[in-house]
This record gives sequence, C-alpha cells and structure tokens, in this order.
Amino acid sequence: MKLTIIGSGYVGLTTGACFAEVGHHVMCVDNNEAKIQSLLEGKIPIYEPGLENIVRKNVASKRLQFTTSTEVGVNHGEVIFIAVPTPPQPDGSVDLSFIEKVAREIAVCLDSYRIVVDKSTVPVKTGERVAQTIRRYAKPGVEFDVISNPEFLREGSAVDDLMNPDRIVIGGNSDRALGIMQKVYEPFVAPVLVTDINSAELIKHAANSFLALKISYANALSEICEVTGADVEKVVEGIGMDKRIGRSFLNAGLGYGGSCFPKDIAAFIALSDQAGTPFNLLKEVEKINVRQLNRFVDSIREALWVLRDKKIAVWGLSFKPNTDDVRCSVAVSLVEALVKEGAQVTAYDPKGMEKFLELPISSKITLAATPLEAATDAEALVIATEWPEFSGVDLRELHQVMRAPLIFDGRNLLEPSEAIDAGFQYRGIGRGTVPVAP
Repeated sequence: MKLTIIGSGYVGLTTGACFAEVGHHVMCVDNNEAKIQSLLEGKIPIYEPGLENIVRKNVASKRLQFTTSTEVGVNHGEVIFIAVPTPPQPDGSVDLSFIEKVAREIAVCLDSYRIVVDKSTVPVKTGERVAQTIRRYAKPGVEFDVISNPEFLREGSAVDDLMNPDRIVIGGNSDRALGIMQKVYEPFVAPVLVTDINSAELIKHAANSFLALKISYANALSEICEVTGADVEKVVEGIGMDKRIGRSFLNAGLGYGGSCFPKDIAAFIALSDQAGTPFNLLKEVEKINVRQLNRFVDSIREALWVLRDKKIAVWGLSFKPNTDDVRCSVAVSLVEALVKEGAQVTAYDPKGMEKFLELPISSKITLAATPLEAATDAEALVIATEWPEFSGVDLRELHQVMRAPLIFDGRNLLEPSEAIDAGFQYRGIGRGTVPVAP
C-alpha cells in the first residue's frame, strides 16, 4: 500500500521505515528542510538501534522516500499518518497546534478519499477535532475518515516494538477505514484491538500513566527500604514474581523522564481536571517523581557536606539507555541541580552528548570522551542512566582514577558488594544499610 507519514521525528521516521520494511511504499514528510536533506543523504538525525540500516535499505529499494511537501505526501498516500510533536503547555495540557496545522494542510490538498490517522499521542476527543478541521477546510464533497492508531514505542527498542508489537490499537467509526487499516497491519503478527476513536486515544494515556505509577510505586517503596534497612531490589523482585503484577517498570531509581511519561501524565491529569473528575492518584505519582530526584541530591549533599567546587562525575545524560534523547531527562535535571549548587560536573554519555550540547546547561559542564575520563579526580561518581557499559566498568581501575571513592548509583546498576570490595563507599536507591561516606 501507499502510505504517508507527516512528521519525521522519533515516531514518524521509525514508523515509516518499518512500514517500508514490510513492503509498503512510504513517503515521509517534514517541514524541516535540513532534516529532509540529511535523510536524503543517508544521515539519520536520531539514534535508534537498527533504524539506520532499515532506512538505508528501504531508500535504496525506493520503498521509502522523503519530501518537505505536504501536497506531495497527500497525493502519494492512501493512508496519511500524523506523527508531529504534541508538546506540553505550562498547565500540563497538550499543545495541539501542530496537529491542527497539519490537519488544515491535509484538508486543502484532498481531492479524493483518504484516511487520516492520528499517530501522535493526543488527548481524547482530538480525532473529532481533526475531523472537524478537515471538514471545514476541504473542498465540498471530498470524502475522508479519521482514525486513531496510537503508538506504543519505547525509545531504544522502537524498531523491535514496531516489527514485533504486543498489540495494535485501531480506533474509528467507519467500517471502510477500519478495513483498510487492518490491511496496513496485515504483515505484522499481533493482536488487533478495534475500538471507537475516543477509546483508542484514551488507551495510550492510560497505559503510560499506569507504567509511570509502577515506577513511582517502586520509588515510594525505596524510601521505606532506606529507613527500615530493607533492599528495594529484593522487595520488588518478590512483588514482580506475582504473575498478576510482573517485574517490568518496578524499578526504583531517579524517577521517570523522557518525551512521553512526564508529558502524558500531565496531560491525563489536565484532562481529568477539565472533565471534573480529578485523577488525584496521578497527581501523587508526579509528586513522588519530583521528590525522588530531590532526595537523591540531598543524599549527595549529605555525604559531601558542601557541593560547591566539588568535582562530580555524572555517567549518563539520555533519559534511558539505547537512545540519544535528552528531552525531559532526569539525568539532565540532576546535572542542573548539581551545577546550581556550584559543583564542577564532568559528564559522559555513549550517545546523548551531541543532543545535550543543544541545551543551555551544556555550557556550564565538561563533557568527557570516556567514563573513566569523566571520573578522573572526581570526588564522587553519580550513575544517572543505566547504560550497560557502565555496569561492566572495571571498578578497581575506576577506584584508582577517582580522588574520593564514593559512588551514588541513581539506577541501582551496580552490585553494592562488588563496589565495596573494590574500595568504594556505595549509595544506591533503597538498597538498605550499605555504608556511605560520613
């Protein structure tokens, strides 16, 4: 089938490439001329494992094309996916101006039946607004349908999530459109849930909010573990063995971040407030997330006494491993907090440093070429992102290059006993009575 993806960011580019990989003919549209030119030259603007090979392969086979023209895209695709940004506003609600703009642009280009699909994460009722907008600006009599098809991609494993989805949600009110959408997804082996459009839109926010709730629940447990001398890793292991609960996302640490969870939880809270049904449980999830980072900074200050002029190494800047995305990264928030107190921060991240350089805080810290270079002469090491290469570091070599042997493990990545055996004082999240510096 001929498909068009409007928006070539993390979601749009990965979705388009994977659709092309299974045999569809895909046109990716973006109004960023530099990005499109880069893609035409075979340069991928984001880091996502496996994506570069799929893009190059399908560009070569001419199943994947790029353009800056919405009109070209609309003329190409039988189905048009909207995958543009939906950033948060100050009150937590979602800025839908990009969605509205694209809907208008699609409308004026329509001359025959098309299916317009909301792929971006949007609040419930957005599909109805998109349909109203297209109807308002399109030529009289032009037929179209609007579908909600939320994405469930995890940055760092998005290609696998698309190629091997655990479910596909298609929301709409038109049998014609729903039938065509099922053909789009025929190459993918996964359960397909067909719903009304409002239910499909709500599923994404509800799913992300529940996962964030699990993270904050584990972080709330970590506070209790620290006070009682229990080990949160053992506690959540015991909880996760209950098949009704499961172990995934029960990870105590610095808290959740990234481009999805903070925005989606805030949007769901704003939506529930607007509907007159405040979701107070999610408000507490947000509070726990903020408190977790503050508690961690407090523990660093308690150990070092004064942070001003202390050299602190930070391992990790991206919000999670296997991505270069630093948007709403808790690791970046941690760096900002340390710098605010006068610490001299040297940081390292395997993939996220280039994106980090686009942030204002980057001018106030030093970036290192390797983890050990970042840790050289440091008076404390903070692990802020759980990159696998950090867990494989030679702890004795690390001990030799640091000025003071103090590790703050914000992701519980290291085994405390191994760090202590190597001569370190170790502080994790909710790890019980592990020795720390006075």
